Amino acid sequence: MPGHWVLARLGKQVLRPGGKELSKALHAELAIGPGDDVVEYGPGLGVTARKIIAAGPASYTAVDNDQCAAERLRRRLPPGTYQLVASSAARTGLPDGHASAVFGEAVLSMQSHAHKERIITEAARLLRNGGRFGLHELCLASSVSDGLAESIYQDLRTALKVNAKPLRVAGWTELLQAAGLHVEEIHHAPFRLLEPSRVLRDEGLRGSIRFARNLRRDAPARRRVLEMRAAIRKNRAHLAACAIVASKP
Repeated sequence: MPGHWVLARLGKQVLRPGGKELSKALHAELAIGPGDDVVEYGPGLGVTARKIIAAGPASYTAVDNDQCAAERLRRRLPPGTYQLVASSAARTGLPDGHASAVFGEAVLSMQSHAHKERIITEAARLLRNGGRFGLHELCLASSVSDGLAESIYQDLRTALKVNAKPLRVAGWTELLQAAGLHVEEIHHAPFRLLEPSRVLRDEGLRGSIRFARNLRRDAPARRRVLEMRAAIRKNRAHLAACAIVASKP
């Protein structure tokens, strides 16, 4: 099972690499409100979707080819407030200029370079002129060599059970610019997903206690979580999280 679903099964609600604070920074920059048509790539547990819908956009569309996505959204969101497109983020089938805001969190880092390009190009196609695209992803320190990057990818692949290949911030920026988007804002945060202080900030006291209780009861899951934390700690000097907002001229 991929690491993020292990964490979700244990009750962790915030699964974004920069935590709740970086998500808030991203959403503040996107400034979604009434009149916006919003597309979210990979809504996951639907926690962010619920907040976006509460802002009262004209429409909210989730794009997710996970077979369980529909059930998760059904549990989280009021009927009639969303549309689910069961498709790849690289080929949504939605019309050109469908959205004024498109965003994805913890979606692109797990894709190959070519698929990252296709997803961002699709986001640019979906956006109207003046629309905003936001991403919240893992990133590598600018000083990381290509050889060290491959070693980090292997550590993440082994521990997280996903093919995570984060880029340097310059790499994310280049992909956005190649798709015709203009980078407006960049925010950074440490990648401390499983550190107790970050868990407490993200989940709150009650959620943190629930997560700790479930960890104590589930020995196989606890081993997985400790493996993930060890891999993150090993590479903490070379990994971070970034949130980038770009606009379509």
